[in-house]
Amino acid sequence: MIPCINWLQPFLALISSILLTRGHNCPSSCLCPDHHTVDCTGKGLTRVPDSIPLNVRRLLLSNNWIPWIPYDFLVLYSDLVYLDLRNNSLSQLEPGTLSTSARLVFLDLGSNNLTEISSGTFGESRSLIKLRVGNNPYLHMVGRDAFTGLTSLRELELQRNALSALDVVVLESLPSLRMLRLEGNPWLCNCHFAKLFVWLSENSHKLLKGLEGIECSLPLDGRRVPLSLLSEESFRECRGTLTLTDYLIVIFSGISVSVAAIITSFFLASTVHCFQRLSKGSKADEEEGND
Repeated sequence: MIPCINWLQPFLALISSILLTRGHNCPSSCLCPDHHTVDCTGKGLTRVPDSIPLNVRRLLLSNNWIPWIPYDFLVLYSDLVYLDLRNNSLSQLEPGTLSTSARLVFLDLGSNNLTEISSGTFGESRSLIKLRVGNNPYLHMVGRDAFTGLTSLRELELQRNALSALDVVVLESLPSLRMLRLEGNPWLCNCHFAKLFVWLSENSHKLLKGLEGIECSLPLDGRRVPLSLLSEESFRECRGTLTLTDYLIVIFSGISVSVAAIITSFFLASTVHCFQRLSKGSKADEEEGND
């Protein structure tokens, strides 16, 4: 038995050496100051580098030219906690791309070319605490369920994008939110903005620069004013405005009432007709009896 173990020792040592080398291998042109950090900042990369250590916890990829993230990028990096993709050329994120990391706490997607954040982009990233998506000059849309499932998110940055409207449900789905940045967007103070304004007024303590730091354009003259100068009365004309859902409810309610009225009328007419026939039959029987 002992000779067999002695024979296996060199083989096991070789396997262990290969695994350890793979685990601590540093991508070319990047720096790895410790076994859990890979720093590829400002290296002119046009794609996510290969041979990233599987046990990486901090991955710094900022100030490069990376245009996209592979869909299965985070599948192998289950220990990843900190991901910095700031100042790259990202234009879109496929739904679910960033949902496979169970330990991701910090994510920076700022200063890219993102155009929208669709529903399901982050999946159920319940560990995420800080999310930066500011300074994306073409980002004009955030999906209604874009941040659903981010139950631990405390800080959200959406400043200096191209957002003119935002469904308030996006923010209502973040129970742990403590800090929010929305300044520097071309907000429109129309009826679509009314519900968001109410939420911002009630949660102004979460805004890094308060209501005075956010401006919106008035619908009549396009003049930009800080939200601190507005009130719920500024949107009083919107109170009687029906949404598409409201119109559909009214339409279907009207159809339902009409159908019910037709059925009721038909039932009553049938009942009256039956009584008339029974009445005529009774009279005919009486006349035959008299004869």
